[in-house]
Amino acid sequence: MKNVLVVENANAGRKKSVLYKKNVIRFLFDRGVKFKSISLENLHLINIEDFDTVIAIGGDGTVNKIVPLIINTDKALGIIPCGTANLLAAKLGIPVNIKKALEIIDRQNFVEADVFKVADKYSILRAGLGYDADIICKTPQSLKNKFGYFAYFIAGILFALRLKQKKYYMTFAGKKLSVLATCIIVANAGNMYKNLFSISKNCQIDDGIMDVFILKVKNPFLFFAEFLQIIFNKKSSNSKAMYFRTTNLTIKNDITTGHIDGEKVKFKGDIVINIAPKSIKLIKS
Repeated sequence: MKNVLVVENANAGRKKSVLYKKNVIRFLFDRGVKFKSISLENLHLINIEDFDTVIAIGGDGTVNKIVPLIINTDKALGIIPCGTANLLAAKLGIPVNIKKALEIIDRQNFVEADVFKVADKYSILRAGLGYDADIICKTPQSLKNKFGYFAYFIAGILFALRLKQKKYYMTFAGKKLSVLATCIIVANAGNMYKNLFSISKNCQIDDGIMDVFILKVKNPFLFFAEFLQIIFNKKSSNSKAMYFRTTNLTIKNDITTGHIDGEKVKFKGDIVINIAPKSIKLIKS
């Protein structure tokens, strides 16, 4: 860690990012590390080749915007979690406590993680359509500001009362599938609600494969029953749900709103998803 780029999302963490940035800058000064600090909005102005490490102050959406710059390079990414969900930080064992997060960055332990490309965008965590996307994309910011990650739980209950099915046509591993579904989740990391639950204990960020979950039911009670089976790892493919693992997936599509790592995305045209194994270097606990 000789030349560091500090990227701050000023809107993250109910404005805590400003205080966290001061802590990061003090940490780098104390170690005599050369650095440059910028806002997330100015990231496009940076020549990433000037740096060996990027420290992101923000949440999963902040990380998602940095990934395209450092994928398939030797640049390392450290995270100071300061967002709504902070799922990647939780997966890497990085706490929201700023002092402890900086201690982890100081130790410089790394993992080479997978990234999957969704259309023309990148994801380290997961992408979702249907119900999963509604929770992410339609939860009001005011609710997230007030309740933090618990806002998604509240929205999840409300959106489950008005589930909509859609016909999806997809291909994967040379197979074709037609399914009427309310929710599709494509996951590289399966942890939810920090690390309290996971949609698959087999879902690892460095195993070179994606986990795909499809929930078919429209009845909210049956939907939650199936979803609980997934998070308690009692999943099985049946008339109400499907689960499979693959390295590639194509979903036939015209225009659909979904999410990638918690950020709203409007997909135009077929959604093509491919895994890029061990293509990004992350600092972990």
